[in-house]
Amino acid sequence: MRNISFFLASCVLLIGIGGARSQTPPPKVKFNFAYKGDLKSLDPYTLKESFAIAMHSAVYETLISRDKDLRIAPGLAESWETLEPTRWRFKLRRNVKFHDGADFTADDVIFSATRVRAPGSNFKTNIPEDAEFVKVDDHTVDMLLKKPNPIAINQFNSWFIMSKTWSEKNSSTTPAAVGATTSNHATLNANGTGPFSVSEHLPGVRTVFKRNASYWDKIDSNLDEATLHTIENDATRVAALLSGDVDWIDPVPSQDVQRIQSSGKAVVLAGPELRTIYIGMDQYRDELKYSDVMGSNPFKDIRVREAFFRAIDEDAIVNKVMRGDATATALLIAPSLYSRSTEFKRPGHDPLRAKALLSEAGFPNGFSLVMDCASDRYVNGEAICQAVVSMLSRVGIKITLNSQPKAKFFTKVLAPAYDTSFYLLSWMPSSLDAHNVLYEVMGCRMGTTGGRGSWNVGNYCNPNLDKITDTIELETDISKRDALIKDAFQTIISDWGVIPLHQQSIAWGVSKNVSLVQRPDNELLLYWVVKKNEM
Repeated sequence: MRNISFFLASCVLLIGIGGARSQTPPPKVKFNFAYKGDLKSLDPYTLKESFAIAMHSAVYETLISRDKDLRIAPGLAESWETLEPTRWRFKLRRNVKFHDGADFTADDVIFSATRVRAPGSNFKTNIPEDAEFVKVDDHTVDMLLKKPNPIAINQFNSWFIMSKTWSEKNSSTTPAAVGATTSNHATLNANGTGPFSVSEHLPGVRTVFKRNASYWDKIDSNLDEATLHTIENDATRVAALLSGDVDWIDPVPSQDVQRIQSSGKAVVLAGPELRTIYIGMDQYRDELKYSDVMGSNPFKDIRVREAFFRAIDEDAIVNKVMRGDATATALLIAPSLYSRSTEFKRPGHDPLRAKALLSEAGFPNGFSLVMDCASDRYVNGEAICQAVVSMLSRVGIKITLNSQPKAKFFTKVLAPAYDTSFYLLSWMPSSLDAHNVLYEVMGCRMGTTGGRGSWNVGNYCNPNLDKITDTIELETDISKRDALIKDAFQTIISDWGVIPLHQQSIAWGVSKNVSLVQRPDNELLLYWVVKKNEM
């Protein structure tokens, strides 16, 4: 009997221990990641930059999204149809709630369509300019257009839907423009419908995302928490990855690729990016603002623009600065986004021709100029600018480099200031279509309130190009459309309107216990990140 009693008591003890273990929650899965720049604003309409868009995608959602292969996919709109050439109907998901518990309805879509086109928004062109949104019922919205537009929804994947009630309650019905001296509640706080919410936001330091337990859908991620750290210094960022302090970094400096690959702790996930790095020139002001040339603007002379183009040795930039991790280009669009891109060849590097052109234009001894560059935005961005400064000095152009963190850089060069004479920028069309480049980056700038040319910092302007661009928007025949796009790019090339450099490569440093999706748009999307917790 004593043996039986002891056996039963042991069973009770074991069951108790087992029960206690089963009630202990598993350790939270925490993902730490570091980016060279910061996330300045939580307002999803403030800055059209791919990293910021990716971070907002964790919190906010769009009517239409893109899948792992960048194909258009349902989002908050579970379906849509074209009732007639100028009427689109969107069926909205039911039982979706914002993080504050409020229901998502058609009113939020109508409100967001107004807010995204309000002063201060950097996303005005994501919705067709002539679009009117009409509520059919709480879960149905129509978009009315004045003319047919086959690519009307191609940029909806970065137009985030905000809560009407929350925005009104917190005096945030309009976005604060990038670089604005004042902010509103939406700048430092967020309320979306997405799979993560923001629990802490310290611009320039860290942002903490926590999993939304009430999210309406399942996601391919096991993360409970993700923390973004701003680490501007390249060596510090790499050291944080190799020490295990962070699980992901971007970008990986070219000189550290092999070190990371052989570490046994992390790998470099690399691939082509759809982004084009380019140089622009102020072709708008009658007197170049940051130059020693008084009373005129040298960039209004096509010979000067050609001279600058031919003075820059892009092959040297690709091979030496980028260490081969870039592809020189003649166009402002990645080859995979335009089937006829191979028909264009980049004009050759010719410093002797550049000197002759400057002399013909009245600048035999060159002139002085300031170049604006972001120190923490593009892969080797500052080094590219330094190389350009050196190359142009060989033809008599004396450049002072003004390299700043991206927050200050974008504030200076983007609307409403457009305060620059010569600058390095990049572009990746959110629509994944050439029309976006031709309209936003190369279209004649229409004031400082958005619309056509809102990213045309130097304000290159050719009315004939705008006419071609408008025709491209309406053309549905692919072969005719591609021919029009060729005409448009040829127009820009003939004008020497911009200096395309290269498409940079993506290089992420990723811990070996993390799996994720790397798309060529270079967006880290937290809802596709899986981390294996080390025991």
